[in-house]
Amino acid sequence: MTNTAAEIRSVVVEREIAYPPEKIWRALTQPHLIEEWLMKSDFKPVVGHHFNLRGDWGTVDCQVQAVEPNKTLSYTWDALGLKSVVTWTLTPTSTGTHLRMEQSGFRQDQQQAYQGAQYGWQRFFATLEQILARLD
Repeated sequence: MTNTAAEIRSVVVEREIAYPPEKIWRALTQPHLIEEWLMKSDFKPVVGHHFNLRGDWGTVDCQVQAVEPNKTLSYTWDALGLKSVVTWTLTPTSTGTHLRMEQSGFRQDQQQAYQGAQYGWQRFFATLEQILARLD
């Protein structure tokens, strides 16, 4: 089975956040913080590390693909028939950080997963920003 670029879609969420990349990186990579804005996890920022994200609806199987501290983080996201990749990009700005998240790999027949991700990531980002506001 071959996939063309037209058949694969991505969910992208971007925000300007008034904190330095180092602070956001902590929230993206420390399990106790990940639990507060995303799900429970046994994440480690080590390429090749297998980890799970656990929500009340089920589990996401993941594997770290890329780690460039304070710049890029990428991991697979395998849940409910969806095999995708989540990539975080942190770019310093004059007022903080431009944070971009892309979840790629949605097939055309995965409309429900695609719409769920669009909704879910907006909520996750809102919670992430609340966590950042109270982090030292």
